Amino acid sequence: MTAALALPLTGVVHAESAPERGLIAFKYLDYQDSQPDTSRIKVQASALSILAPISGEWSFGGTVTSDSISGASPLYQSSSITPMHDHRRALEANVTRYFPNGTLTLGANVSSESDYLSRGLSLQATRSSEDKNTTWTAGLGYNSDVINPTNFAVVDATKQVTGLLLGVTQVLTTDDIVQLNLSLSLGRGDFSDPYKFADSRPSTRDSHTAMLRWNHHLESTQGTTRLSYRYYTDSWGIDSHTLGFEYVQPLPQGWTVTPLARLYSQSAASFYVNPDASSFPFAPGSSDNYSEDQRVSAFGAHTLGLKVAKQLDAGWLMDMKYENYEQRASWRLFGSGSPSQLPFYARSIQLGLSHPF
Repeated sequence: MTAALALPLTGVVHAESAPERGLIAFKYLDYQDSQPDTSRIKVQASALSILAPISGEWSFGGTVTSDSISGASPLYQSSSITPMHDHRRALEANVTRYFPNGTLTLGANVSSESDYLSRGLSLQATRSSEDKNTTWTAGLGYNSDVINPTNFAVVDATKQVTGLLLGVTQVLTTDDIVQLNLSLSLGRGDFSDPYKFADSRPSTRDSHTAMLRWNHHLESTQGTTRLSYRYYTDSWGIDSHTLGFEYVQPLPQGWTVTPLARLYSQSAASFYVNPDASSFPFAPGSSDNYSEDQRVSAFGAHTLGLKVAKQLDAGWLMDMKYENYEQRASWRLFGSGSPSQLPFYARSIQLGLSHPF
């Protein structure tokens, strides 16, 4: 949630003004993940977004998303696969007021699926310096979720997350811009996975995140490098590092090519236990909290991708993005990975089309 509040890092920082034209955009996502000899989750999602100016000093933005989730998810890391299917609908909307040296944005979101309802509010403010080279950002967000799994493990379980964001974006030179965001998230409620027998997690999850970005324009190629580093730590004992790289290269006739790479590494949660088939179906150990979920284990991962965009006639912009993700316990940095974990793979394809109006 707090990541969604982050100010985008663009090529120029200035006191934002209300858009003179609107924009409508459509995105389609096809996602598939798998483990050795086993196809798992498949997601097909479509999103329609609109940005419209209102009376010179205001703008409205909104996104409607619909996705279908199907496939099979491991009930335990060492047991059988459980078929599943679900459909999710989500709506996000925001209104922004523009001032000579800043903005104020109020947003709301709601997401609904068969076993989960999420509702949230956010408030973000930006303030630019007189020379337009520095922009400060502050954001506050709140989400309230209700959980009703189809197996009735819990009924009307709740979870609340409050997020705070502070950031600064600084123009260093005509070719360099940096951004630092610091965020805090305070979670209370039911964080356990109701579809896993051996899964009992703490009822609180507090996290801190630091994100540093640097964009550098290359005169020789007219391209731009985008470097980022993200550090995350939480009260569950998970520490993670993410290093990202993108290079945006404009080409003749309106083409743009963007190769990208990300490296990721995390430690395991303090309550994570390695899967043990001999103990099934008994909860491992005597601790009040325990989980065999691969997502809270210690592992490393890398993502490689490529985005291609084409500026068409009459303002149309078309883009396609492909990413390939691979996760292994042995790839963890600054320590060893969790044993007994199978490799994990995922690929995603995104198609986009936008047009000003």
